[in-house]
Amino acid sequence: MSIYVGSGTRLVVQGTGRQGTFHGDQMIAYGTNVVAGIGRGKGRGAWHGIPRVETVSEAINNYGANTSIIFVPAFAAVDAICEAADAGIHTIICIAEGVLPLDMLKVRDFVHSKGSILIGPNCPGVISPGLCKVGIMPASIHKPGRVGVVSRSGTLTYEAVDQLTRLGIGQSTCVGIGGDSVAGTSFVDVLKRFEKDSGTDAIVMIGEIGGSAEQEAAHYVEHFMTKPVVGFVAGGTAPAGKRMGHAGAIIEGPSATASAKKIAMKDAGIYVADSPAELGSLMKKVLKKAGLLKINERK
Repeated sequence: MSIYVGSGTRLVVQGTGRQGTFHGDQMIAYGTNVVAGIGRGKGRGAWHGIPRVETVSEAINNYGANTSIIFVPAFAAVDAICEAADAGIHTIICIAEGVLPLDMLKVRDFVHSKGSILIGPNCPGVISPGLCKVGIMPASIHKPGRVGVVSRSGTLTYEAVDQLTRLGIGQSTCVGIGGDSVAGTSFVDVLKRFEKDSGTDAIVMIGEIGGSAEQEAAHYVEHFMTKPVVGFVAGGTAPAGKRMGHAGAIIEGPSATASAKKIAMKDAGIYVADSPAELGSLMKKVLKKAGLLKINERK
């Protein structure tokens, strides 16, 4: 099965500029049902055979859109997210990097008040291998299967997925929640869905320095998860007080360090890898231990 996106996804691309059309073509080629695109000032007509409309409401009313992906600059992302939520889009995925944390605090509350889901910003998106891709991830490394992946880092998501696929271990859904300090979706939000998903047997969770999201996830895993979780925390050698890569990857206090997060995760029963290069092999060992390897390891 899949979470967030799947065979029922009807996607509208908000922002049909160079990036939006490039990645839109990749999503269409993967089989994603892209029903409309929005490009301010570009008029109506069509984009590669896909109707171009002026508003999200038009994409919903005329083409049944239920999911959006946002490819607009950071300064326009807030309005794009709010327009999608206000129009009634269920799942909103924002790729844009550089959205201000104060703006995101307001946007997140607004999106939740509308009953919508926001993934991102500053994220690679979501893919349910073999069914639907809504994002910028390289599709070729993914393989349909029963291991879920959730990560704050896009590139480490790709690394973990590639290792799993090379070992014959497919993925149910891979979710990049983004590395910003204020995100629309948390580890716990995704873990709850994986726990309920009958098509997911185990989960890879990749965190990084900054904030307390990993500790919150560890608490949820310890008290509510029945499925095994393999984890990793990036940033073990990062100096305190210096931003490393993502906006949220900055050590502010002892609980934000990689070592503190690893301890919390291990104490919660999560199998923690010492290196990202070990994620695939560690998951294989965990699946074998749980008696799940045969149904997950398919060459």
